[in-house]
Amino acid sequence: MGDYIFSTTFAFQMFVFILTLYYLVLSMFGFYRKKEKKNYEPNKRFAMIVAAHNEEVVIGNLIDSLQKQDYPKELYDVFVIADNCSDRTAEIARKHGANVFERSDKEKRGKGYALEWMFDKIFKMDKKYDAVAIFDADNLVCQNFLKEMNSKMCQGYKVVQGYIDSKNPYDSWITQSYSVAFWSANRMFQLARANLGLSNQIGGTGFALDLEVLKKLGWGATCLTEDLEFTCKLVLNGSKVGWAHDAIVYDEKPLTLKESWNQRKRWMQGFTDVSSRFFFKLIKKAFKDKDFIAFDCALYVIQPFVTLLLAVSLVLTLAQNYSEQGLHIYVISYMFLNYVWVWKLFSVFQFLLTPFVMLKDNKLSKKLFTMLAIYSLSVFILPELLQGNKDMLVIAAVNIIYTISFFAVTYLLLGKKSYLIFFRYVLLYGFYTLTWIPITIQGILNKNNKEWSHTKHVRQIGIYEV
Repeated sequence: MGDYIFSTTFAFQMFVFILTLYYLVLSMFGFYRKKEKKNYEPNKRFAMIVAAHNEEVVIGNLIDSLQKQDYPKELYDVFVIADNCSDRTAEIARKHGANVFERSDKEKRGKGYALEWMFDKIFKMDKKYDAVAIFDADNLVCQNFLKEMNSKMCQGYKVVQGYIDSKNPYDSWITQSYSVAFWSANRMFQLARANLGLSNQIGGTGFALDLEVLKKLGWGATCLTEDLEFTCKLVLNGSKVGWAHDAIVYDEKPLTLKESWNQRKRWMQGFTDVSSRFFFKLIKKAFKDKDFIAFDCALYVIQPFVTLLLAVSLVLTLAQNYSEQGLHIYVISYMFLNYVWVWKLFSVFQFLLTPFVMLKDNKLSKKLFTMLAIYSLSVFILPELLQGNKDMLVIAAVNIIYTISFFAVTYLLLGKKSYLIFFRYVLLYGFYTLTWIPITIQGILNKNNKEWSHTKHVRQIGIYEV
């Protein structure tokens, strides 16, 4: 029985390891920027569309940032969909110069339906546009956004995603965790794939879409992650999403764990729905056409299930490591039993990977990165301090003292802001990451629930403040 358990867990753990290694290797290609030949000659005409539901607090600042684009005024227009609003969203949007279309449909609620409704109106307008650019009401948009999108679309891309940044990264530990996750994804997922010639993923906001392609494929509003669904359609039709690293859109992140939980659950519901409908189509195309872009996209859409695989792998590893008798479970670290230092170095590398991304994109100071790097050496330092002591209370006490000492030194040397970033990353970002497990389970179980849950936005931040 022990051999059977070992063989089964060996096959499972190696599968998870290979899948994780695939993502890790791809992410390494995000640490450099290719030199781009950008054509900023204005060419494309854009309809900039905002779907807004009761967004009177934030809609004005967004429209102001859209009106200040460094792009010929005659080549773009701003449209706001006041979708089932009961506040002053439409009134404020008009005052700030947007073209406002009010929509009232209690049955077909949500961003996807609102956009599809607006696209139909854009198609029928006398004034013709080459592309639409989509934004959420809480966004702020950098001045060169349309210039960057124009450049990419002139290169031949039919859909281009911009860099989604955060306009409130330090409001709470949740907003910081969100921001860190997005900063990492922008580099290690989006830029990495752009460098390799793979398809990027539409991020729900801050992207431009060719109107002819939109007419051909149709938007589709049946899913909670309609952006992911459209990405799959695009890849299945032989195209891919481009990436504009310098087209920055600032997004407001949820302030509380409850708001974050509801939003991420909605994402996982949509992911599960899309994966059930597109995974096998993408895999079929990948093998039939020898299309690695389709294969990579197929792996991305099964993200909820990859999360569960990683969770099971973690549980198996913990069960084996903390069992006194040993459960005959295979653990990857067995491969390094005679080279423990290799595993420790990998742990340091893994811990510093995200801070290094933040350093590359000027989201973290060199001093704070250095402090995190020294802290990460705990995998080498603590065993020396413990000298083989296996008393759990002693181990816990040494770890606590070590961590608190770093908190104190960071506060004294680098100040309160750096201390908060350090504290939240070391103690809370890992917890945020673990919450994806129950959220994913909920999302999978509720994948057929298509009811849209609105995230309330409360921060009045102007583009000059970010």
